Parts: sequence; C-alpha cells; structure tokens
Amino acid sequence: MTLDPDALRALEIGRAAGGEPFENGSVAAARATYNASFPTLQGEHEPVAATEQRQIDGPNGPVTIRIHRGIGAPRTGARAVLYLHGGGWVIGNLSSHDEICRWLANLGNAVVICPDYRLAPEHKFPAGLDDCATALRFTAAGGLGIDPTRIAVAGDSAGGNVAAVLALLARDRLAPPLAAQILIYPNTDARQTADSYRRFGDGFGLTAATMAWFRDHYVRTPEDIADWRVSPLLASSLAGAPPAFVVIAGHDILADEGTAYAERLRADGVPLVLRHWPGQIHGFVSMGRHILAARQTASEAAAWLRLQTPEPITQAD
Repeated sequence: MTLDPDALRALEIGRAAGGEPFENGSVAAARATYNASFPTLQGEHEPVAATEQRQIDGPNGPVTIRIHRGIGAPRTGARAVLYLHGGGWVIGNLSSHDEICRWLANLGNAVVICPDYRLAPEHKFPAGLDDCATALRFTAAGGLGIDPTRIAVAGDSAGGNVAAVLALLARDRLAPPLAAQILIYPNTDARQTADSYRRFGDGFGLTAATMAWFRDHYVRTPEDIADWRVSPLLASSLAGAPPAFVVIAGHDILADEGTAYAERLRADGVPLVLRHWPGQIHGFVSMGRHILAARQTASEAAAWLRLQTPEPITQAD
C-alpha cells in the first residue's frame, strides 16, 4: 500500500520546514519546535458551545484541564470524553490537540476534558499517569453535569498509551469506571521491537530514534519498560476492559504494537472496532489542515461512542 497523497503532502511540508530531529537537541528545543509546527498542521478550530479552563488538585500538585462542551451536549447528564494528548510523554500541551478535542465534543454531543498532564523528563513515569487519573476522578465526580456512567477515555500515541492504562485501572476498580476507550495509534509496547520499527523507522514522520528518545525520557529505569503501566501490551489479561475503538496508521512505527493490542483485546473478549488506515502516517489525526482522513476518523470514533453511550430513555408523561 502506498502513502495516501494527503499524508505524503504533510510529510513534504515537514521536510521543507527543516530542523533537527528532537533527539539531536534539548527537550526545550524539541518543545519549541513542536509548538511552532502544530498550528500549521491543524485546521481552523471549529466553535463549540463553551470552553473553560480549571485547575484541579492532584497528588503531584495542581493540574490544568481544558473543558469543551460540544454543540448539542446537554447541561446535565452529558456523555464525556477524557482526551489525553500525544507527544511521547515529553511534548504536547492543551493546544496541540485542541482540534480533535473540539471535533469529538461537537460530533459526539459530549463534554471533552483534556488535562495538561506533567511531562517527562522533569516528571517521569508515573507522574503524567497520576495526573490523568486525577482528571478522570474529577470528571466522574459530577461537577460538570456529566453522567458518570457515560465516560470514555481517549488518546493518541503516548496519550493512547495512558488511555489504555487508565482503562485497565478502571477495570480493576483503581479508577472510576469507563464506558469506552478510543485508542488512536497507541503506544503499547515500550520494548520497541516490533517489525514496524524496521519498516517505517525513518522517513514517515515519527522515527524509531525519536521514539526511543521519548521513551528513555519517560521511564525512570530500564525496568519500567516491562511495567504494564508503561507497556500495556504486557498486561497479564485485557479481559473486562471497556469496549474499544482502535485506530491504526499503516505507515507508522507503532502500527504493529497497536494492532497486537487490538488483537489481544478481541482475544480477551473485549468488544472491538479496529479501524486501519493503510496509507496514513503517525499523527495524521492531528493534521486536519492537510489530511481529510483526520476529521473522518474523529467522525467515525464519535459515531461509535454515541452507540456505546446512548442517551437515556425517558418515560413519556
């Protein structure tokens, strides 16, 4: 399968921008480069019914969250999505994935909560995970007019990693219950030995060298790599996890581990929709200005979410 023309154009734009690979410089330089790049990839941010930011208390200190109430989301009893942004646990912020958060809010008639979780290497595993668990507890507490039985967790790349872990923690009653999980090209195996690292290790956006740099900033010691909270593919069982919608980009170093995670979900009896985009690259859902499949993916995920979290049936007077 060849690259989708939209994906090829996005890669060409990245190459034309130049710049050193993240792993060749400092973390501060990587963040500055990324912060300058994502506005050129995201499309115009569509309006939602309301947006606000709050600070909530967590075990590591306050966590800032951004809350989008989608057009059509009710003021009480709304479905909700806790969205965890990607960026290798090292880069990314509340604005870097704002486009998809707004899409999911409107398309899903939902309240979308995005936490500005702590990043590595200043805050190594499990600090970011703890912040996201804090945001889930806040979401489920009821202060936002959310139905606690209709909460989904979602995320892309490293955010998909944390989303998968939260789903398992919720299954084990170590976090509030979840109705669904949306995993977009998730990182599930920090060993980084899957064959897609060889097939797509260079020239397709996210490289194998950059992914190793991200991981090595995130973990405290090499022993963390085998911890299922870093590598959820290594969890002893995925049975009992909430229904999953998994998105795979065909030209992505994370393609094989994401597919392997989806296959394990299915084998362990978890209801699954696996959406494979063979011509796409890692990060395509955050490239709505150039890649039409970005919004289509969000639309499909939101439609699936609505089926998983239907509106309550009300009795006629």
